[in-house]
Amino acid sequence: MRPEDVDIVVNTHLHDDHVGWNTRLEGRDWVPTFPNATYLMPQRDFEYWRPENLHNTVFGRGNQNVYEDSIDPVVEAGLVETWDESYTIDSHLRLELAPGHTPGASIIHLESGADRAIFAGDLLHGAIQVHEPHINSCFEEDEEGARASRARMFAHAADNNALVLPAHLPGHGAFAMRRRGSGFELTDWAPFACT
Repeated sequence: MRPEDVDIVVNTHLHDDHVGWNTRLEGRDWVPTFPNATYLMPQRDFEYWRPENLHNTVFGRGNQNVYEDSIDPVVEAGLVETWDESYTIDSHLRLELAPGHTPGASIIHLESGADRAIFAGDLLHGAIQVHEPHINSCFEEDEEGARASRARMFAHAADNNALVLPAHLPGHGAFAMRRRGSGFELTDWAPFACT
């Protein structure tokens, strides 16, 4: 597959480690990595991370260059579509707002027949959070919001037999979970082979 073949890029939120592949350096200019793609961005993050608003954020001005080199070039190319609350990509994939980590942080639901999965984005940074979902990372813009969104995601996964695909846990795979008392526990790890 070539970069020109990619038709959708999902930014679950607009931190540097989630938008860095949006663009590539060509000479002295940042250009879209995927020139034929629609870049889906949460509207709330799109507004929140604008350089003129950074004085109000946890990361402050540290995210300014991210907007300038990884977001502005795809906006200028007319490739960005923003969304709020939820966004249906197709009959199997749906984005859902899960604020807390950032105002526009989101998760992706995958449903195909009886198979279900949730791409967790940055709602999950460490394995301890599976058993202790009230524990936050140091990167949350809204700590209470992150806890509430993580609890909703885990409840949905446990109640609907959905695998959770973490972005920041080591290894390749997903896990199944169930309710345990007032919390949750991991029941099975589903590793994926890397080729």
